[in-house]
Amino acid sequence: MDADNTLLITRSEVARILKIEECMNAVEEAFKLQALGKVQAPKILGVHAEEGAYHIKAGLMKYFVAKSNANFPGNPKKYGIPTIQGVIVVCDIHNGKMLALMDSIEISIIRTGAATGIAAKYLAKQNAKTATICGCGNQGVISLKALLRVRQLEKVYVYDIDSVKKNDFAQSFAQESISIIPIDDLRKATIQSDIIITCTPSKKPFLNIADVKPGTFIAAVGSDNEDKQELESSLIAISKLVVDSTEQCATIGELHHALENGVVMRNHVHAELGEIIAGKKISRTTDDEIIIFDSTGTALQDVAAASIVYETARINKIGLQLNLAS
Repeated sequence: MDADNTLLITRSEVARILKIEECMNAVEEAFKLQALGKVQAPKILGVHAEEGAYHIKAGLMKYFVAKSNANFPGNPKKYGIPTIQGVIVVCDIHNGKMLALMDSIEISIIRTGAATGIAAKYLAKQNAKTATICGCGNQGVISLKALLRVRQLEKVYVYDIDSVKKNDFAQSFAQESISIIPIDDLRKATIQSDIIITCTPSKKPFLNIADVKPGTFIAAVGSDNEDKQELESSLIAISKLVVDSTEQCATIGELHHALENGVVMRNHVHAELGEIIAGKKISRTTDDEIIIFDSTGTALQDVAAASIVYETARINKIGLQLNLAS
């Protein structure tokens, strides 16, 4: 690669490069490094539009990475384009040179699924056998792929308001040695599940105390701006709460709604996930406690994932070289 060039990497190239196992390892290490104070805390900026929102997330480890994403839930039905679109910039931390520009869609999906899998590794019961995936889009698919790396699941219920999506989801895992069951009644599934993953654009909470059995691990993935909510705040209040970032979750996550509704204070947060990975906080202590992972997605996840993509693309001569300064 020419020293003056910037590498342009497309979504299909990112998908070819970035695999869930490698991403999980890198994201887990990023969480740990932050908990140990070895990397700077990431930053976020959000701006709302009439039909959606934009956010910029930035962090620094081996590289400086900034992701600018648009999140417009109505896009698939209205325009036939993805809900999330954006770009990631990778820069040299020593001289600021723009090393790469890459599509953000696949990285956002995979690194979020990676965090879900890592959280399940540390917080779900070891003998968890049954799961419910609520939301059968790309995030639901990658979440289950990550779960299967850390737990020996036997049965997975899948729910979506779009019946085509949940049936397609089941078909996509037809070769796996697990039972995938599309369902119409969400509560009948969740009350039987050891693990629940919610990854929807919902603005109204749909999961309550009565929907969850003792010992359940819940990864709440959908709430990534202050208008989205999947869990009733009362469920947050009676559960052990682990977050990806306390500051971020207090602003845009499920924690944000629980704080606004006055049912918890910030000290209700048991730990950030990195603190558990680093051994600074304990994880599950009994098989009966409900543990929630509030996942808003941090820039360090993007740094970890984008670093893999950039280095692999550079070594294997993947992508288009551009001289943006010419």
